[in-house]
Amino acid sequence: MTSLDSSMTILVAGGAGFVGSHLCDALLAKSHRVICVDNFLTGSRSNVRPLDNNRNFRLIEANICNPLEIDEPINQIYNLACPASPPSYQADPVRTMMTSVVGTGNLLHLAERHGASFLQASTSEVYGDPEQHPQREDYWGHVNCTGPRACYDEGKRAAETLCFDMLRGGRVDARVVRIFNTYGPRMSPDDGRIVSNLIVQALRGEPLTIYGSGEQTRSFCYVSDLVTGLMALMDVDPNPGVPVNIGNPGEFSIGELAEMVLTMTGSASPIVYRPLPVDDPQRRRPDISRARELLGWEPTLALAEGLSLTIPWFAQSIRSATKKAGRGRTTSQVIAAAPL
Repeated sequence: MTSLDSSMTILVAGGAGFVGSHLCDALLAKSHRVICVDNFLTGSRSNVRPLDNNRNFRLIEANICNPLEIDEPINQIYNLACPASPPSYQADPVRTMMTSVVGTGNLLHLAERHGASFLQASTSEVYGDPEQHPQREDYWGHVNCTGPRACYDEGKRAAETLCFDMLRGGRVDARVVRIFNTYGPRMSPDDGRIVSNLIVQALRGEPLTIYGSGEQTRSFCYVSDLVTGLMALMDVDPNPGVPVNIGNPGEFSIGELAEMVLTMTGSASPIVYRPLPVDDPQRRRPDISRARELLGWEPTLALAEGLSLTIPWFAQSIRSATKKAGRGRTTSQVIAAAPL
């Protein structure tokens, strides 16, 4: 069943998160019924609060590591439920691994019971610190399976295995997307990802922190482009039966990104350099030939255009947080209370 069918019921695990909430919006805009499942570990109620009065939206607070029962038919399940930034997923690495393995298993069994199509949000982290550039889906990766990032990298790789085993067994129509760096409104200001870090620091006039030399590269995809790619992979018929990269192939060094943020915010903040974290990839860029061929998908927003939509959101978020924190407080207390 595809999105061309009317009145589908679609479950989005992690639906109150950054990407998940944008996906919920896009599915509702297509007149689908959406069940959002989130435990609010990294998701935010504010991301889905505008949907409270939408009769086609249902919010369930739950942890996917526990078996989930839904009392209505489900046509599709998107699994985006896992912390995605290094500070978040390293805060409790065992929970991160279990979310990817046990949680994905639970949702796959839910999909099997309902006869629902399933899309697993995997990640470019399965490529590790890649020796192939750009990264194609047939590359098996270069991952440190015992390092501090392994809880996320290996958890996602195991989740992919579960999906393809269930698919080969004829039990679930499972699809796997490998998501590259994504940015846009609703990113948490303190989630530790490079785009949010640099924008927030620039807007506050704080030094911009670059880890390593700044010569390492990433490819940045605006969130609306990603969501379009997710829905295209879920709806394509027949199931490709292989993982698909979704990301923007434009490649920028972290230093270039920092300079772009300084220019676009008008900030005079200096740049400071800190040691590179363990196992941090040196280069990351998707080969999206498969997405173009199988889905007819490619990104439409260049980095500068996406940043021009993202920076004002962060500026408003900081102003709102400062105003809220400042009621009845001194200026120094306001500054101390504002989110990072």
